[in-house]
Order: sequence, then C-alpha cells, then structure tokens
Amino acid sequence: MADISGIQSPAGTRSTAGGQRSGRQHPLKPREPLWREVLGELLRRLRHERGLTLGEIADRAGLSPQYLSEIERGLKEPSSEMIEAVAGALGVTLVDLTLAVAETLILAGGDAPAAPAAAVRAPLARTSGGRAGGRSSFTLAA
Repeated sequence: MADISGIQSPAGTRSTAGGQRSGRQHPLKPREPLWREVLGELLRRLRHERGLTLGEIADRAGLSPQYLSEIERGLKEPSSEMIEAVAGALGVTLVDLTLAVAETLILAGGDAPAAPAAAVRAPLARTSGGRAGGRSSFTLAA
C-alpha cells in the first residue's frame, strides 16, 4: 500500500489522518474557506447583530454553549438538524442561511485568502418580501 501522508489536498493543504486540514498551505495558492468556517462566521455575525450571547442562542437551540462556540469558530461540522436549530434560534430559515453560505463561497471563488470573503463581513439585510408564509429572509448586503 502506498504512503499518502505527504500528498497535498486539492485546496493546497495537507490532510491529517482524521481528514482535518493541518493548516499548512501550498506556497502558490491560498486555501479556500471551508463551508463550516463560513457558516460559523455568519452565525456569529447574526448573533452579534441581534445582541445575543452564546448561552442565549445555545439554550434556544437546545445545545451547549461550548458546542455552539466550536461551530462559530468553524471547528465542528454540525448536522443539518443542529444548523436548523441554531438558525431558528437566530430567527432565520435553514434555506436562507444555506444560501448565504453558498453565495459567500461562490464569491470567494478559488482565489480567496485564508480569511472568509468580504461578503461575510458585510452586514446582512433583513427582508420580508417574497417568502411563503411571511417568513423573514436575509440577503448579503453589498
């Protein structure tokens, strides 16, 4: 069996045995942000904009503040059920949250620096039009 421990992953970082990135970057190409990193930053931004604590959102979502903190820091790959619970605690839908993360990753392209795209740092604009049942949604502000 061949040793693959030194093979570079497509994003230009080495993978560890558990599939985690080691943080070492390919010298010619910065790595793309991971989905979990963009999700975490977006969740933290939404929480801060609403003036809520980790404990308040964790309590509403039915998970521990420690786990929510790990999600926000991009250290955990939460299940869709967990993401939906946190989204609900923040007053957004799972679909809208997923679209915002996907849009951020699209804007980041393959040439994004280690920090998430500017779209994540931009404030989120709340809207209520065009949603079934009068649900609120949000879009990335320019």
